[in-house]
This record gives sequence, C-alpha cells and structure tokens, in this order.
Amino acid sequence: MAHIYSPKQFGALIGKSVATLQRWDREGILTAYRSPTNRRYYTHDQYLAYVGVVAKPRGRVVLYARVSTRNQRPDLLNQVVALEQYCQQHGIIPSDTIQDIATA
Repeated sequence: MAHIYSPKQFGALIGKSVATLQRWDREGILTAYRSPTNRRYYTHDQYLAYVGVVAKPRGRVVLYARVSTRNQRPDLLNQVVALEQYCQQHGIIPSDTIQDIATA
C-alpha cells in the first residue's frame, strides 16, 4: 500500500502550512483525498507529483467497458460506474466513455 500523509506531515514535506493545504484543497490547486470519516490525507504519489518527479499524464482518457451479450447490460453499467469512481478517486478526468456489447 502506498504511504499516506496527514495534512501536517504533508505540509512539513513540502514546506507549506496546513492552512495553505486546506485552501489549496478548496480551490482545487492540490486536492486532498478524504478518508471515510472525511479527514484529508495526501499520498506519496501526490508528493512526487508536487516535487516534479512524476509528470501528470497528458492526452485523453477514454473509459471502455464491454460485455459479451445484451443480457449482461447490468454488468456493463456496473463497469462504467466502477471506472468513473476510480477516475474520481484518482483525480482523472475522462474525456469520453465507450460502452460495447458483443463486438470483436
């Protein structure tokens, strides 16, 4: 599992105050993740991106979900929801979603 940081720990790593991190979160500059109890936290990947070690991906992100038969349509919708949730949790903004039934 990736290392996670409290706002205080993350602020110390990057030389910013907790108040600054809270403001950045509200303004969308550096969005914090939220725990099930709604507490902010940051990941090591966010730290690496902040210091410029990891570049943010460029280009389009297209979600693709596929099932083999029309009877599996509910599974297709579940796949789309799961992909959208993953993107939301990881700060990814998809540009399109493709749903496919029984093509090769």
